[in-house]
Amino acid sequence: MKKRTIMRTVIVVIIFSAIAYTVYSNFIKETFELVKIGDVAPDFILEDLNGEKHKLSDYKGKGVVLNFWATYCDYCKEEMPDLEENYSKYKSKGVEILAINNAQTPFEVKKFTKNISFPILIDHSIVVFKSYNIEFLPTSVFIDSEGTVKKISSGEMSNKSIQKNIELILPNR
Repeated sequence: MKKRTIMRTVIVVIIFSAIAYTVYSNFIKETFELVKIGDVAPDFILEDLNGEKHKLSDYKGKGVVLNFWATYCDYCKEEMPDLEENYSKYKSKGVEILAINNAQTPFEVKKFTKNISFPILIDHSIVVFKSYNIEFLPTSVFIDSEGTVKKISSGEMSNKSIQKNIELILPNR
């Protein structure tokens, strides 16, 4: 009889704990704003593979593509050469691409990006990933010269869609 009471009490405590956790999690999730089209892009400072710091707000006046990726992401691997091709095409027109890796080691990242000329940043603490609410890889955020988010693209983009989205953020159009 006593064992049954203890067991029931434990089960009730577990159920209430699970309910409380669910309510708390949903409350926190609901109060955390998602970055959306029309928002000012959250500023950040990250280091590239050479130790140089990049602050998003320093790129004001340019169109910026933030490409969130990882070396284990097959779609990211397929998309990277198209991003490089478009970087070569649009850099002189005032567009920058910043590739933001999700906390992998510099060794892994360098091996993967040896033919890439745009800045490769590593988000060691995943703060930028969280502030942009990145859930899927790759995800690209297209930011105009005033710092406003113009487009968010989750999943692999074709070369043509990269070009189309970059056209949205060209400065002085």
